[in-house]
Amino acid sequence: METAPITAWTLQSEIPIPGDVGPLLVPGEQPVAAYSTFRDSAVFTTKRLIIRDAQGLTGKKVEIYSLPYSSINMWSSENAGTLDWNAELELWTRAGKIKVNLGRGIDVRRLDSLIAHAVLGGLALPAS
Repeated sequence: METAPITAWTLQSEIPIPGDVGPLLVPGEQPVAAYSTFRDSAVFTTKRLIIRDAQGLTGKKVEIYSLPYSSINMWSSENAGTLDWNAELELWTRAGKIKVNLGRGIDVRRLDSLIAHAVLGGLALPAS
């Protein structure tokens, strides 16, 4: 049975960890990798995925999505093909399915490994 995602994001390229992510982190949480989205950024940490979504014409209104890895029940990853330009991750969570499209230069297997380490293997995440 196919279910529509409750939300979908597109990660365009890897970027340096944004400096303003620090106040969002809890003690012991470390940022691991960051990616640009259409208007803002997504940061994978040792505990969760944080998506910053600028809204409105000026982008001053920012919505923060926080997906703890502990809420992920299952995930899938698909690499890009010859005619299919985007790779993708799908995350099934307690809240529903989340789809993450990945731009051409993003290593889907690295993100798959990062999620596997976070969900299944404790805190030792693969380095950038």
